[in-house]
Amino acid sequence: MVTGLTGVMIVGLVVVVSLIVIQFRDTGPVLPENLDLPEGAVAYSVTVAEDWVGVTTKEGRLLVFDRITGALRQEIDLSH
Repeated sequence: MVTGLTGVMIVGLVVVVSLIVIQFRDTGPVLPENLDLPEGAVAYSVTVAEDWVGVTTKEGRLLVFDRITGALRQEIDLSH
């Protein structure tokens, strides 16, 4: 009886871990495929909102892109 219970617990643990992995594997944000940084810009961090994507660069700029089209909306200098 103990051996049977051990087997059931192992199978249950494998099922729970598998369901967690399946549920959370594709939860990342969807970025536009055509998001092109300006020449020489190196991305430092990315923030995704409902309708825009913000990219901070190592040069101290914030680039705001349209989330659907990937077009550059605004560029803000953060080096002040």
